[in-house]
Amino acid sequence: MALPIPPYDDAPMARSFRKAPAAACLGLALVAALWAQARADDTDDAYLRSCSGCHGAELRGGETGPPLIGSAFQRRWGSLAPAELAQFVRRTMPPTNPGTLSPSDYVAAIAHIRRANGWPVDATAAASAAGQHGITEWLYNRGDLASSSYSPLDQIDRENVSKLRIAWRWKSDNFGPTPEYYFRATPLMADGVLYVSAGVRRDVVAIDAVTGETLWLYRPDEGRRGAIAPRRNSGRGVAFWRSARPGEPSRVFTITPGFELVALDVHTGQPVPTFGKQGIVDLEVGLPRVGELPRTPPGSSSPPLVVGNVVVVGAAFAASAAPASKYAIPGWIRGYDARTGALLWTFHTVPQAGEFGTRTWQDDSWRYSGNSGSWTPFSADVARGYVYVPVAPPNSDFYGAERKGNDLFADSLVCLDARTGKRIWYYQIIHHDIWDYDLPAPPVLADIKVGRRRIPAVVQVTKMGLVFVFNRVTGKPVWPVKERRVPQTDVPGEETSATQPFPTKPAPIEPQGLRREDLIDFTPEMKRQALDIVSHYRFGPPYVPPSIVDGRHLGSLLRPCLSGGANWQGAAVDPETGILYVSSISSVCPVGLRQDPKISKLPYIGAYGEGFPHGSLGGPDGLPLIKPPWGRVTAINLNTGEHVWMIPNTDTPDWARNNPALAGIALPRTGSFDQVGLLVTKTLLFGGEGSGLYRAGGGGNQFFAYDKATGAIIHRLTLPANQSGVPMTYEVDGRQYIVVAVGAKNVPGELIALTLP
Repeated sequence: MALPIPPYDDAPMARSFRKAPAAACLGLALVAALWAQARADDTDDAYLRSCSGCHGAELRGGETGPPLIGSAFQRRWGSLAPAELAQFVRRTMPPTNPGTLSPSDYVAAIAHIRRANGWPVDATAAASAAGQHGITEWLYNRGDLASSSYSPLDQIDRENVSKLRIAWRWKSDNFGPTPEYYFRATPLMADGVLYVSAGVRRDVVAIDAVTGETLWLYRPDEGRRGAIAPRRNSGRGVAFWRSARPGEPSRVFTITPGFELVALDVHTGQPVPTFGKQGIVDLEVGLPRVGELPRTPPGSSSPPLVVGNVVVVGAAFAASAAPASKYAIPGWIRGYDARTGALLWTFHTVPQAGEFGTRTWQDDSWRYSGNSGSWTPFSADVARGYVYVPVAPPNSDFYGAERKGNDLFADSLVCLDARTGKRIWYYQIIHHDIWDYDLPAPPVLADIKVGRRRIPAVVQVTKMGLVFVFNRVTGKPVWPVKERRVPQTDVPGEETSATQPFPTKPAPIEPQGLRREDLIDFTPEMKRQALDIVSHYRFGPPYVPPSIVDGRHLGSLLRPCLSGGANWQGAAVDPETGILYVSSISSVCPVGLRQDPKISKLPYIGAYGEGFPHGSLGGPDGLPLIKPPWGRVTAINLNTGEHVWMIPNTDTPDWARNNPALAGIALPRTGSFDQVGLLVTKTLLFGGEGSGLYRAGGGGNQFFAYDKATGAIIHRLTLPANQSGVPMTYEVDGRQYIVVAVGAKNVPGELIALTLP
């Protein structure tokens, strides 16, 4: 049934229709077979692999998990139906990736626990342990609250990955007044239905996971508020909430471009009337100076994070290279009740009167400073109730004389109690940021073993190409972080931090700073031209500060650039091996300062890209300024802090291979200038070549399956367009799917679902 879509200026509403998804239940015969195998097999190691690290090999408990035998455990669970224990385990374990073990592993682990307590096993518990719908879901933006981008699914493996084919395509062409090409959303999958945002108005769509059929549509209409939004695009997706109360419908949460939090009924796509005001919470309410600064409104392009019954929301703003003044709106972090929409707590990323951190803002600059929001997705430790928030820089990206000091909690990884918003710990990764080096990606949670120590860890990748690893309970670095002296500014009024933090492990994933020996040198003439280009800039070690642009001087060269290093695509981790996978680029960009009283009341504003023509890579003959590799994928063993392997992220691109200046030169595999979202499964690592829509020198339509241990390419698949979103995977009716958003120049965004024949 088709329903008419109302004009754009109608009242806010959802036009929806609902069709039952094609997913079916897991057959009783399969459940019975799995349970019979688990009953018979006392040697199955599912419990030892997945549970013993916390609860002990003999179920007697450990440092982070209670005993699963003994009188207390038996009093708690012995009188309850077997299905209740099975459902509890599946809902809460493993603590960093709840619900992500395979059905057979849950069956075997539950059987192990029941045998150890002398309890019988039965098919009812097996059905609960295996998952009653025969579905492996993808419930969070990066797969789980740990932001691991990992799935235990293994149907697609190195032996059959070459047989992958397109199962369905879902097109976003006519979602919005104009097509969107840079489609960055990652769908969620729950109960056989995908939920995703699409189009510049950020419509929310439900899609059948098997067929790709649209089931319902919610279309927000925010009028002028949406039209002037700072991040008017489809965003990175939505959030999902599943109630623990029987019969209470699940909800999908979205943040609109105009900065409203909307709760939708998963069955109809209609706003939930008991949430906020008819399903909507105005997120501008409660933020200071919103009314005074109407031209710089807050927004967000990332989904909220649902932790239990709390919806955690960040804020983001337009680029702040040339703000009109020193006054800005602060991007506070807030928690809302998932049922009612009531505000539960607020964390001040720019501290207010009497709060810890105000002394790091000299001359009481906290009173007027702002930004310092969080534009990337968050992560959470559900067992401890902690949420991990990467905070962005303050206003004025490249000039900080009006906010002298370290500016807490800007550029910090902050751990909050998800129920109260109380700060548990923080670590500032950049002091007094004047490089726009905001923390760009959700932190990744992993349980690692360093020597004999088991450590609950959180990993933050950065635009600077540095990787920080902390104990996620205490905030202490797993390996020492050294404060090292960095170059200082000579800009009048500016005061840079004398030092910046550098991890001793892992090693950087990108070269740090720019040296003459880094310049492109395929021919002597090419090297001479590159030396001439850099002679007009200040460059050197990391954190070279922006410098004043004048007739002789074009500013400073940053490497990595403010676009990374790593960026919003972030990292992925294999929890079974502790290997972290990161996509990054080795970019160079000019950043300077100039005066323009017609634009800003500040003495200086940013001058970005001086001397690099639009679309230029900065070097001679239209080539990059530096030697390859220009982009890479790096594997890091989090148990040792050592790099396992590094490979260029793509083949040598056509713009380099076909450049006349390189005729007759044998080029290595160079990689290209585009980060890409990665997906890890039990068997393979997946990633493409990037969209080519964010910067020059990147993009491609190849989608690679890598050997996780070596980085060797097992298979390459040609997609209909370039990968633009982070891939996800799920299983329905015994069939595994991989879904990825794609788009390219002149090719509107769409979702591509891959599966085996």
